[in-house]
Amino acid sequence: MPKVGLTMTEGSIVQWHKHPGDFVQKGALIFTFETEKSTLEFESPFEGVLTSILVPVGQVTQCFVPVAVIGEASNLSRPISPRARLRAREKGIDINIVSGSGPDGVVLERDVLASHPEPAAIRATPIAERMAAEMGIDLATIQGTGRDGLITKEDIEASVVGATPRGSPDAELQTLTTARRITAQRTADSARNAPHVTVTTEADATALVSAREQLNAELKEKVSYNALLIAIVARALREHPQLNAYWDDGRVLLYQAINIGVAVDTPRGLYVPVVRDATRPLIQLHRNLSDLLARALAGTVTGDDFAAGTFTITNLGMYEIDAFTPIINQPQAAILGVGRILGKPVARGEQVVVRQMMTLSLSFDHRIVDGAPAAKFLQRVKGLIERPFALMV
Repeated sequence: MPKVGLTMTEGSIVQWHKHPGDFVQKGALIFTFETEKSTLEFESPFEGVLTSILVPVGQVTQCFVPVAVIGEASNLSRPISPRARLRAREKGIDINIVSGSGPDGVVLERDVLASHPEPAAIRATPIAERMAAEMGIDLATIQGTGRDGLITKEDIEASVVGATPRGSPDAELQTLTTARRITAQRTADSARNAPHVTVTTEADATALVSAREQLNAELKEKVSYNALLIAIVARALREHPQLNAYWDDGRVLLYQAINIGVAVDTPRGLYVPVVRDATRPLIQLHRNLSDLLARALAGTVTGDDFAAGTFTITNLGMYEIDAFTPIINQPQAAILGVGRILGKPVARGEQVVVRQMMTLSLSFDHRIVDGAPAAKFLQRVKGLIERPFALMV
């Protein structure tokens, strides 16, 4: 399993493009694999014959663990019948370890089948069989804990805790992608380990909307609200470094850099690419973010694009969400949730006027920062949204 980027530790095969017995040229596509954040292709570093596949599709594998064997073509030209080659390919069997019983040692179909006997019958209790059928579970994937490997209802329940309603024949069991599985693990760990506190406020984004319109007209390209928010949050973090910190086994450490991740929904799951050095000029932030988001949606990002984040922004405004409680992207200290910009009647002195309002939700780790410093940070973010030209100072 190749290692792509500094943070990648494991991956899973999405598709094998070659089969046992196939000749493989150097540079030929062998398999597609999925990391935590992207789907990539692997090309053969040398020429030969694919003798065996060691890792099936969908199995999570640590980096550098062998997934297949390629042998020298000169050593693999042994006689084999077409049907035997087909069976070997179907079962992933290395034909070079199969003894041939045909004339002159030709490997026949029966030789391949004899070298790979069918697995023993799967034994399960009637209740376990019914539960597996209702949930669409392959009993071959379950390790039985009963006597002599008998699969029990407890084994079925343990394999899909919370995944499928019991007794619902119309339910569909979904296989988790690597990205979805890691997101589930990390959010659960964060919610369990970090004492979350969420504070909210409402900001008048009228001036921000106007500033964006002026920037778009000047630059002849659309600057996203997320790019503006990155610039605003970076300024606030520079003034309130307690929020640009992380928890390290009983110690609070302050990040030196300000690198802001932006949560984005992709067909492969939730990605959080990181804009490095977020105190740079706005136009640089905008173009860097646009490139990251385009590659995240295309699935061509690497692990390095997600590394070294010190704070996260998650914006659900485009989905008409007003407010929510985001989960901290550990080990970071906090995450800012951003709602939609919506025209609302607001009191201004003795008058009621319509202003473009936005709700901000800051979740923070109470081990790292207390409520008052977190509130001051959020207050500063609000102030910069309401007076965006202060970023020019």
